[in-house]
Amino acid sequence: MTDAPGEIPEREQPEQPGGLEPSTPAAYPYQGQPVAGHVPVADDEEAEEEDLLMPGSAAAWGESAAAQPVPPAPLPRQNVRPVAGPGPHPTEPEYLDVPMTRADEPSAADAVPAEPAAEPVAEPVAEAAPEAAQRPVAEEPVASEEPVEPVPAVEPAAPEPEAVAVREVPAAEGEATSAPVRPEPAAARPGTAEPAPAPQTPAEEAPAESAPVEEAPAAPSATEPEPAVASAVAAPESVEVPAEQADVAEPAPEPEPVEASGDAPAAPVPAQPVPAEAETVVVTAPPRNQPAEQDGTAEPAGTDERPAGGYPESERDAVHRLMRDRRDVHHGFRQDPVPPEVLLRVLEAAHSAPSVGPAQPWDFVLIKSAETRATIHELARRQRDSYAKSLSRARARQYRQLSVDAIRDTPVNIVVTADPTRGGRNTYGWHPQPQTTPYSSALAVENLWLAARAEGLGVGWIGFFDERELVHTLGLPEHLEVVAYLCVGYVDTFPEEAEQGQGGWTHRRPLSWVVHEESYGRRALPGAEPHDLLSETLAEIRPLDAQALGEAWERQKRMTKPAGSLGALEVISAQLCGLSRSCPPPVPEPAALAIFAADHGVHAQGVTPWPQEVTGQMVANFLGGGAVCNAFAAQVGAEVCVIDVGVRDELPTMQGLIPRRVRPGTNDLSIGPAMTRDEALRAVEIGIEIARDLVSAGNLALLTGEMGVANTTPAAALVAAFTGAEAAEVTGRGSGVDDETHARKVDVVRRALQLHQPDPGDPLGVLAAVGGLEHAALAGLILGGAAQRVPVLLDGVSAGAAALAARAIAPEAVSVCVAGHRSSEPGHQAALTALGLRPMIDLDLRLGEGSGALLALPVVQSVARAMRQVATFDSAGVTDKN
Repeated sequence: MTDAPGEIPEREQPEQPGGLEPSTPAAYPYQGQPVAGHVPVADDEEAEEEDLLMPGSAAAWGESAAAQPVPPAPLPRQNVRPVAGPGPHPTEPEYLDVPMTRADEPSAADAVPAEPAAEPVAEPVAEAAPEAAQRPVAEEPVASEEPVEPVPAVEPAAPEPEAVAVREVPAAEGEATSAPVRPEPAAARPGTAEPAPAPQTPAEEAPAESAPVEEAPAAPSATEPEPAVASAVAAPESVEVPAEQADVAEPAPEPEPVEASGDAPAAPVPAQPVPAEAETVVVTAPPRNQPAEQDGTAEPAGTDERPAGGYPESERDAVHRLMRDRRDVHHGFRQDPVPPEVLLRVLEAAHSAPSVGPAQPWDFVLIKSAETRATIHELARRQRDSYAKSLSRARARQYRQLSVDAIRDTPVNIVVTADPTRGGRNTYGWHPQPQTTPYSSALAVENLWLAARAEGLGVGWIGFFDERELVHTLGLPEHLEVVAYLCVGYVDTFPEEAEQGQGGWTHRRPLSWVVHEESYGRRALPGAEPHDLLSETLAEIRPLDAQALGEAWERQKRMTKPAGSLGALEVISAQLCGLSRSCPPPVPEPAALAIFAADHGVHAQGVTPWPQEVTGQMVANFLGGGAVCNAFAAQVGAEVCVIDVGVRDELPTMQGLIPRRVRPGTNDLSIGPAMTRDEALRAVEIGIEIARDLVSAGNLALLTGEMGVANTTPAAALVAAFTGAEAAEVTGRGSGVDDETHARKVDVVRRALQLHQPDPGDPLGVLAAVGGLEHAALAGLILGGAAQRVPVLLDGVSAGAAALAARAIAPEAVSVCVAGHRSSEPGHQAALTALGLRPMIDLDLRLGEGSGALLALPVVQSVARAMRQVATFDSAGVTDKN
């Protein structure tokens, strides 16, 4: 993401004095790293070429590069750099701690020394460095605020320091002493300059003899702090001296900078009066054998600078609260007009959004006309009703509760568009990735939404299902895309939670579900240990709520019916109460059928007459709405989801298909493991994720479905492995095979069990050895439903085998299972017996696809509705038999 560039205001343009020779900055830490405030150039041609390449330069944005004066060739390198402004400057090499003198101001060394001022020095603009308050004070601390002459610099002979040339940094009057400047050799600075306020307390006056003198730093003062530059902390042996004296070995009419030698201390320099507003800067590197002084309040010299600071805590909390309080509002709008200045602030916030490339592809169309808003309201209502007809009954009922009346109720509607042609072909981002254009406009929508909430405005996002019809109705150019239609106005109150959540339309996903570390699937919140999805899910599975169970049995006794007259349905009603931790329980609707599709290598053993390509063909049939499960789902009001976890053939992109393929079918379980352990785990976690997604979308019941030619063979092997039954006892005829094929099928299951010797105590190992990818995914769906505490309706033998695996992984998972029916497959009866489940219906079904679970769904929903709506003897005034 890049913010859209803008022109640099004239007052912020860097000074470019002509005819001045800048100094070259010290060596960069790596080739090409710039030093703030200085661009080295070799000649006019090279400068012009570099200016064309510099980000933010005038030439980079199509302006004339000739408008900028070309600096002269640099002088030999000096160990200096520009003085940065207050705050951190991460682009500057932190070890270049000697400031550079402004190019447009003269050297103080060339100026006539001023007499000591009689008044105290002016208050500096920079803050005091915290380390100044902790350095030890010499024999006599400074007690007077009168300006005094500085102590001459005297360095001991040992240990040998690394000398750094020091230069005075005069600043223009009224400027911060740390503003970026361009360098200039001392000899090229004619004239005198107005001295800047001294940011450091002058040292105590001392005679100008050559005798060594200990440093006498100034005591901390709230009115006279020294500049807060972390890298300018002097070493213990440093002596605070005027910068013009630190640059010369002996007094001379024309002082020249020299490097201090590490073999002997510098020659004493007679003290000279310090101008009242002269700045004193001391930078001395620590000796090689002595680390720099660290007191815990500043970074030591040579380390990285501190990062930029954030907002104060109160402002930071306000920003986060604003994001949490954003709501999609559709009710309770007022007719109060939105003042133009408020609307302008909201739009300015939207316009400041980042965009991919500098195109800023958004436009904002304001609609205030009551006639236009009435037309759009009718269009939205018609499209909503048309879309609702394609949904299940429960979903359609929920969807119609999402009102579009906000279009008429709000004083202003804002249409946010995206222009995929803005900026031309060379605009960064959108040409190679066209989808980034609406992405960028969506960021503008978010900014608008947050700014509106800060202004006390409610915003409602209206969805349209024929965006082109909306474009035509509004008379927008054909090349524009409508990203959002927003209704904006003041509201009586903001809802505590999203209106979609209040109606059960959807639920927000926890953060821990969506944060991955290093690789997808390795989930970990910052500061927490990574964990796998299966372990996290198992930790969330809990038994049925005992209190809700007790309340359910008590309510059954008081309902206006004979006790126990509903038979097994009363057990289901108590189970629903224990799951939801409430009595009466919610009606389990909407409901979703998850059909996992995969192929099997054991098909090569001739266990079914159906060709393997039927699996992929039936996937397309499910998505087209032409299968039995589609008809049943339409009747009972459930939605159908199809997940490819292992179909052999490559499936084309089809609307509604959820691609989660682990591998293209399993291996032949009769001659080796069907899959690896890791593949079995991946399939289980896919089932968990599907359960999470469906429940987050508002579904209150999950139904199991599967599709895979030859999948009853691994299902029989799984049932035998988990129950200990013989292969012949649990292997049926599947899709209706003849006796010869059935005998071959039984033999294949027997040989697979003898080959692998699966251990029921290792459920993942059993799934890997003799299972199918859809069986592992179904086991994950059951585990995910148990963690989300929603009922899971089981279909036939494949679902029963998966439930056995899920119970082996987490015994409490079986408490969410409801047996939809009893299949004609013998393995299914063995599985239900082992699970302790009683089927809702028994119609000799053996279709699969979730057909039996779909038929049982209305029965389960009816039980919950009876618990909610049937009166008790007391409330109805009916006399109990007792």
